[in-house]
Amino acid sequence: MITITAVIRAKKGSEATMRQALLDVARHVQENEAQTLSFFVSQDEGDPAVFTTYERFEDRAAMDRHNNSAVVARFFDIARPILDGPVTLVTASEISSKQS
Repeated sequence: MITITAVIRAKKGSEATMRQALLDVARHVQENEAQTLSFFVSQDEGDPAVFTTYERFEDRAAMDRHNNSAVVARFFDIARPILDGPVTLVTASEISSKQS
């Protein structure tokens, strides 16, 4: 299983726009990407300008399809002007999980 963790910081005052852009990606993933097994979006409790995604893909091909999709391109078109610094990405192989 391939995973991506992303830490995204929005410029102050742009939190609602970033939140909606991320939720739009999450909705698209839920409706259209069967091989994206999980897609979590979180907003920091102490700093609402910080968002985290955790994405789980069946395989590298599923990750590549997601990352090269129109919905991700649209997200970055919205996010790029309101980013406060670079997006931190960690791509990894999942070695353990607990599912409810």
